[in-house]
Amino acid sequence: MPELPEVETTLRGIQPKVDQQTITAVIIRNGSLRWPVDKTLPKKLAGLPVLQVSRRGKYLLLKTEAGTLLIHLGMSGNLRVLPIGTVVKKHDHVDLEFSNGYVLRLNDPRRFGSVLWHPACEGSVENHKLLSKLAPEPLSDAFNGGYFFEKTRNRKVAIKSLVMNSAVAVGAGNIYANESLFMSQIHPQTQACSLSRKQCDVLVANIKRVLEAAIKQGGTTLKDFMSPDGKPGYFVQQLNVYDQGGKPCTVCGTPIERIILNQRASYFCPKCQKLKHPPKSPKPTKLTKKTNA
Repeated sequence: MPELPEVETTLRGIQPKVDQQTITAVIIRNGSLRWPVDKTLPKKLAGLPVLQVSRRGKYLLLKTEAGTLLIHLGMSGNLRVLPIGTVVKKHDHVDLEFSNGYVLRLNDPRRFGSVLWHPACEGSVENHKLLSKLAPEPLSDAFNGGYFFEKTRNRKVAIKSLVMNSAVAVGAGNIYANESLFMSQIHPQTQACSLSRKQCDVLVANIKRVLEAAIKQGGTTLKDFMSPDGKPGYFVQQLNVYDQGGKPCTVCGTPIERIILNQRASYFCPKCQKLKHPPKSPKPTKLTKKTNA
């Protein structure tokens, strides 16, 4: 699933060809995405210049005077900037054509992505229900150790789950949560409320560090992600624990272990990331023989 570094890579790839360009046509080949694509978008957007191209969390935002288009890549989506007239391929669902001769094309095999419209009459796009509860951007000053420490208080959930909660931390999805926790020497099952302020400072710093490194490398390509120019992301070559189960730890040589946490694969080094208070296993149910009255 494209996470924040992949979405930021996509933003940087499409921005030069989309920003300040006028939309000449919108083509919807298959509007049955995660949410139905507004069929009136061709009428609403034709003739409007794109005033700004930005990102909020994992959403790409194309702002016009009439409103903002929100694009999410879902599980397997990608956006490509191509010359108008480029042959359409399977799973090419939505096109935005521009006056400069380029088309912004959404390809999404699983159709979990989305193209949503937020009209200007409803106020800032930050008020949209999908954006209004998002945490501060992870690379901003607002996302810091003090903020994160407060969010962990009285939270008995596993720290990895909290890191992946978009209301607490935006963009640190499964890959980068695993890597950040490894760099911070924190076991993914550690209760969030047990972290000290110092540990929160270190974890936040490492979340920023791993996201910045991934963006610099163009994201992480595991299965589906390709940047707008068709190149894969190379951060996969720098992964320490994610998808490294059974391989030696890059620090101590201990085999990396894999567990399932909240239905997601979690990878860690049992020596570098010791779990001080393992979660209690449920007591076995005592079986009794049925007797006939």
